[in-house]
Amino acid sequence: MIISYPSSLLPARILVVLLLVGYATSAHHHHNNHVSKNATNQILQQAYVALQAWKRVIYSDPMNFTSNWDGPNVCNYTGVYCAPHLNDTNVLVVAGIDLNHADIAGFLPDELGLLSELALLHLNSNRFCGILPPTLSNLSLLFELDISNNRFVGPFPSVVLSLPSLYYLDIRFNEFEGQLPPQLFNKKLDAIFLNNNRFTSIIPPNLGPSTASVVVFANNGFGGCLPPSIAKFANTLEELLLINTSISGCLPTEVGFLYKLRVLDVSFNQIVGPIPYSLAGLAHLELLNLAHNKLSGIVPDGVCVLPNLANFTFSYNFFCEEEGICSNLTSKGIVFDDRRNCLPEKPLQRSKKECEAERPVDCFDHVCGKSTSSSAASYHIPLSSTPPP
Repeated sequence: MIISYPSSLLPARILVVLLLVGYATSAHHHHNNHVSKNATNQILQQAYVALQAWKRVIYSDPMNFTSNWDGPNVCNYTGVYCAPHLNDTNVLVVAGIDLNHADIAGFLPDELGLLSELALLHLNSNRFCGILPPTLSNLSLLFELDISNNRFVGPFPSVVLSLPSLYYLDIRFNEFEGQLPPQLFNKKLDAIFLNNNRFTSIIPPNLGPSTASVVVFANNGFGGCLPPSIAKFANTLEELLLINTSISGCLPTEVGFLYKLRVLDVSFNQIVGPIPYSLAGLAHLELLNLAHNKLSGIVPDGVCVLPNLANFTFSYNFFCEEEGICSNLTSKGIVFDDRRNCLPEKPLQRSKKECEAERPVDCFDHVCGKSTSSSAASYHIPLSSTPPP
């Protein structure tokens, strides 16, 4: 018997994801295109085992998301989405789980590794805790993983490095700590959200040729400098957020090689030296935030005349001159903030004593030093934990 599959049961985002996964992962399937009825039963039976094991370790579900997680018909469970098997449209499998904003408390059991056809796992804004089970490495089709705004702990969840189809990774607003593995930036990910955890050490100095369009390091305690290898992100990176990461040293010239960049925010750090003139090559840049650092020298005209620049914040630094149009950004319709610098004849600047105490930095001679993470803990600048639509 052919099982009917009403597409209206799936949110549009999940349908798009499953379509992408179907194209992206078809090469992983080398077995016969026909899946037997026994195999169908076994796939859904394994899903039933996994979901029942999960329900047993859910200790609070105030919105009753899992109240109907009973019986073998897992496709009717709230938050569980079934779709046709990649190789046989007559066969249903559990392809997506979306429990976003359910406020569920519990942890993730090893049995989730039985959901071998899962393409999407969204657990944003719950109270899940503990670590990610290593059995998640069995989810070879997993395309999107969003566990943001929970209470997961431990080192970076290395199991994600073994997921061959992963494209979207969101682990922000948890309690992960320690170093970031350099291998993360070798994966073919489009989005990497790491912000608001407890990561320390430094941003890996030998960044790989990432395919990401968005990388958010913000609100961690990395310290050290932004490595010149950031240039390897040039072909894809559009948004780079390093807010409150305790990075120091000079901005590398290589930031200006990120020619697709639309958003660059390095505010609330200990960055010194001048603005690299290479930033004048970022023709797509719309937002540039350099505030709350120790930058000095001239605000270069080449940055201020960027064709798409709409918001330029460089307050709370030690700039002493605004070159060309930089002194009158209002005339270009650019939203700007130049307070608390050392700019002559501009209001709300630093005192003469503060400005004279700050020495210019030669970035050719400056040795990158690692800052402590204490300043990162002092700001607590929130970034949205809600995933993109």
